[in-house]
Amino acid sequence: MPGTRKLGRPTDHRMSMLRGQVTFLLENGSLETTVTRAKELRSITDRMITLGKTNTLAAKRQALRFITKEDVVKKLFDEISPSFSERNGGYTRVLKKGPRRGDGAEMALIEIIGFEKKAASDDKKASKKAKVEEPKAEASEEKAAE
Repeated sequence: MPGTRKLGRPTDHRMSMLRGQVTFLLENGSLETTVTRAKELRSITDRMITLGKTNTLAAKRQALRFITKEDVVKKLFDEISPSFSERNGGYTRVLKKGPRRGDGAEMALIEIIGFEKKAASDDKKASKKAKVEEPKAEASEEKAAE
């Protein structure tokens, strides 16, 4: 049952940690953490994305109660949730990575489904822009030298 894991922390510390991790996950698209934390994050993140699908003022205020950054809430309601409008749940994926070197804790990568494709395409667009801008910069330097 989601929400029953105590993760070895008092309630206020556990909720603070989960709020920070959900905010980071929604902001960046993926997060590496332990398997038990990832499973707990999955349910909370799915609830936040479902909340974002309603796109009302009350829903935004509810999301702001849990998510720690206003720009992440804006991103949730403007970009993330609309991309899942046809999907009913299962917005995140947990991939097991193996044991952590220091203490042997089982690690996992939790990511928002479909977000990695957008991030990869954004990186490609940025690299193409940089390549296009380089020759222009060289041409302007040559004109300045003349």
